[in-house]
Amino acid sequence: MEIIYFLLHLLKDPLTTLQDFLAHYDMLTYAILAGIIFVETGLIIMPLLPGDSLLFAVGLLAATTGKLDIQIIIPLLIAAALLGDNINHFVGKNFSQFIKSRNQILFFKQDYLIQTEAFYEKHGGKAVIMARFIPIVRTIAPFVAGAGNMKYSKYIIFCIMGATLWVTSITLTGYFLGSNIWVKNNFEKVVLGIIFVSIMPMLWQFARIKVLKKG
Repeated sequence: MEIIYFLLHLLKDPLTTLQDFLAHYDMLTYAILAGIIFVETGLIIMPLLPGDSLLFAVGLLAATTGKLDIQIIIPLLIAAALLGDNINHFVGKNFSQFIKSRNQILFFKQDYLIQTEAFYEKHGGKAVIMARFIPIVRTIAPFVAGAGNMKYSKYIIFCIMGATLWVTSITLTGYFLGSNIWVKNNFEKVVLGIIFVSIMPMLWQFARIKVLKKG
């Protein structure tokens, strides 16, 4: 029950949640952050955990509190994302038929899988990088790559590029904007903006599919 409360609070207000954890757990926060990123990217049944907003909040807190070292947190979260991706890829390669046979498992819906497969068909290998910046899709993408015919040697190159770009760009954005008063006072608006920008490619793809079907 406590875990569910924590996840709901994290989804609603990642900045306040992280501030509370820093106050109570100090250095253990590094492990907690790595665990969240790992679960969000590595467990196909948990696609709704915060990703972009969490990274932005981490960067902001690193700049304003001094309790998180940006030179430690970025490599750590890149490693967590890569580990999650590779486990998800392994699951896709070995258990895809079982998961596809279920309409819903916890927070995972079969519709997410269908949408991500369409995204791969549209963008090919570069979808691994692009998917990093799209909520839900980034959780399903490694699974789809594992279940599909993409060679691992090709996948891992895109995987490393995507994880590095995603973690570095969003965390540093939060870090350099963290001292801005407006950003501090309007964190929720900034997060909503990040989420909106992140899902724009997916919304565009869905709209395009709808138009083609009607045509």
